[in-house]
Amino acid sequence: MEIKKCNTLDEARIEIDAVDKEIVELIAKRNEYIKQIAHFKTSIEEVKAEDRISDVISAVRQQAIELDLSPNLINDLYVRMIDGMVESEISEFRNAKGL
Repeated sequence: MEIKKCNTLDEARIEIDAVDKEIVELIAKRNEYIKQIAHFKTSIEEVKAEDRISDVISAVRQQAIELDLSPNLINDLYVRMIDGMVESEISEFRNAKGL
């Protein structure tokens, strides 16, 4: 991970704004893959994929630790994001299956 050295408050804020834009774009990209996944599943229980969610949370917590970032922060963000995306995936699943 490369971090630019900023010399002013405005410069740092510009960089933060750029990172925020990338974060939102990446979340949108993740959500589009989640919608695709709904078409490969055969039940709502499979959509919920609790084992997969647990694996994802463990992996991002570990990455947070490696990056000297609060694993609890990442955990909370991912739990909230995944909850929302599971709802999106359930809707996509129901639409795809005509339910």
